Amino acid sequence: MLMSAVFILCLLFLAPGTANVGLGGKSLLFPAKTNNAYIKINPDKPLSLTAFTLCMRAAAEQIRDRKVILFAYRTANDDEFNVWKERNGSISFYLRSSSDGVIYDLSPLSTLQTHLCFTWDSATGLSAAWVDGRRSAYRLYRKGHSIRSGGIVMLGQDADSYLGGFDIEQSFVGEITDVKLWDYILPANQIEALNGKKEVQLANVFDWNTIKYEIYNNVLVV
Repeated sequence: MLMSAVFILCLLFLAPGTANVGLGGKSLLFPAKTNNAYIKINPDKPLSLTAFTLCMRAAAEQIRDRKVILFAYRTANDDEFNVWKERNGSISFYLRSSSDGVIYDLSPLSTLQTHLCFTWDSATGLSAAWVDGRRSAYRLYRKGHSIRSGGIVMLGQDADSYLGGFDIEQSFVGEITDVKLWDYILPANQIEALNGKKEVQLANVFDWNTIKYEIYNNVLVV
């Protein structure tokens, strides 16, 4: 009976392009490599950013020796803000570039859920990655840069053109949940609290509990 209920719940969310709201207590499952399965996120405010905190939980399958997208935000002509698992297992993010990113040599993703956060501040250039509540050493990256609004946020695929040009070998396979984006840097104690699944300030760009999203093709809500 429980498995049937889960299956029915998944089916309810599979109508392509249907607008949905809120994923609190749920995860997105990307069961296989594809060049067409993704979700599109509709933020609560434009991604015009000079600082951010991006957090998520991820459990990855079948992504050894592949560079895999974890989060993508693309404007018409540029990969504006992308987060990757690199081929060697490192975690990275890139701002308006596909080659010049900031790379953190951290514990690789596994089939166990890992809590990831990324922080960046344009004013100082300070950036950091957090794994299960623990911060990397700070890195300097893109001081004075700004992230431009007017793009598309997605999970599961990297768009090499505006909402297209997907590469099956870069697609995410596994489970993602608790994706949240703030337009400022959260204090360390709040990032640590998030790792422990405690309440913190509602994410003001988009929050998993109230997120507006559209599912395309083989992505399941579980």
